[in-house]
Amino acid sequence: MHNTLRAALAAIALSTSALAGAQTTLLNVSYDVAREFYKDINAAFAASHKKSTGKDIKVDQSHAGSSAQARSVADGLEADVVTFNTTTDVDFLAEKGVVAKDWRQKFANNAAPTTSTMLFLVRNGNPKGIKDWDDLIKPGVQVIVVNPKTGGNGRMAYLAAWGYVRSKGGSDAEAAEFVGKLYKNVPVLARGGRDATGVFLQRNIGDVLVTFESEVVSVDKEFGAGKVDAVHPSASIVAENPVAIVERTVNKKGSAAEAKAYLDFLYSPEGQEIAAKHNIRPRNEAVLKKYATAFKPIKLFNVEQYFGSLAEAQKVHFNDGGQFDKIYTLGR
Repeated sequence: MHNTLRAALAAIALSTSALAGAQTTLLNVSYDVAREFYKDINAAFAASHKKSTGKDIKVDQSHAGSSAQARSVADGLEADVVTFNTTTDVDFLAEKGVVAKDWRQKFANNAAPTTSTMLFLVRNGNPKGIKDWDDLIKPGVQVIVVNPKTGGNGRMAYLAAWGYVRSKGGSDAEAAEFVGKLYKNVPVLARGGRDATGVFLQRNIGDVLVTFESEVVSVDKEFGAGKVDAVHPSASIVAENPVAIVERTVNKKGSAAEAKAYLDFLYSPEGQEIAAKHNIRPRNEAVLKKYATAFKPIKLFNVEQYFGSLAEAQKVHFNDGGQFDKIYTLGR
């Protein structure tokens, strides 16, 4: 009897451990406006992984302002991967020893499988006639942006406005003056990209929302087409969407191979195609060409051109007591 019971218990233990091993669950900690994109990526990746390995995999998502998310991971949130919208948020985790120091070398294109840029969403019919950055500093125009201290979306909007002045031959002093005027027109700073969209469309505050190009598709899906018009300014910034494996978690869980497969999938033709459908710019030239009508030609500059690097911009502009604090306090 004892032997039979022992054998039965052993069989149960074996089957439950086999069941536990049958499905890996990954956690992707990501930025605010990437919810719908990753929802589609996760389903497609699970199907592709099942097909190639025969194994089930599930990917859970967590979304908020990019920098707030980076702090949560640093504080112990067990992400297997992070997918952010500014490299400084990944660098922050590298400094803490949570992701690899050489995370940029782990994947192609400096570990940024996609890019985006900042544009304007205006109310249907563009009642204020907003065409370019100069229109955002006019009296009586209310601009909705993310707080650059809590979200990459906000930092990119700030740097895009500053870089616009520089791209026309203006000095840093002129750029500071311009950005100061812009923030005087900001009635409320949003916490993250999706919060900014909520302020604009649910609370009905503001005339123009400065956000990622990808938000156009999300808004149409969530609020119904025809609520907003997208306006591409004459010049804007290239925003890279960096990704990294969270070494601290995968080493503990033994999920390194799955985490790598997930991030590799973002570079696959299928992953790039999903990005394009969500108005996120793919790196794959063939896919980009296919969606040429969605991605309007726009004069793009990168962070390095006017700011040295994002890390440098972080120090000068967004750290406590930096340029943003000076501009924003002056403007109040």
